[in-house]
Amino acid sequence: QVQLAESGGGLVQAGGSLRLSCAASGRAFNTYNMGWFRQAPGKEREFLASITYTGGNTSYAVSVTGRFTISKDNAKDTVYLQMNSLKPEDTAVYYCAADRLMFRLEGGWGNYWGQGTQVTVSS
Repeated sequence: QVQLAESGGGLVQAGGSLRLSCAASGRAFNTYNMGWFRQAPGKEREFLASITYTGGNTSYAVSVTGRFTISKDNAKDTVYLQMNSLKPEDTAVYYCAADRLMFRLEGGWGNYWGQGTQVTVSS
């Protein structure tokens, strides 16, 4: 069992940056692949980025490639999402997720999810 808690959301102007954190509690965090998703009002949940359990490989959605960076600190049981050059269309609730199977994680069917943190980007 893994519990996830996101933090770091808030209000930022377009062009600004935020770093989201996702703290995990429970067992064997370093055996889980981790991912970030977001959901804007009236839209489906969208995959943003994933990182393997070792932290050695990452994958990104086209919409955030070059602007967002995912990283994982197994010593701190935390995964991060550094978001730069933010745009108003990045406004959404951001979620982290965990699963031992990458295809299930990236498909949006991960076993464990946080409660989400709101990110609002003003123009």
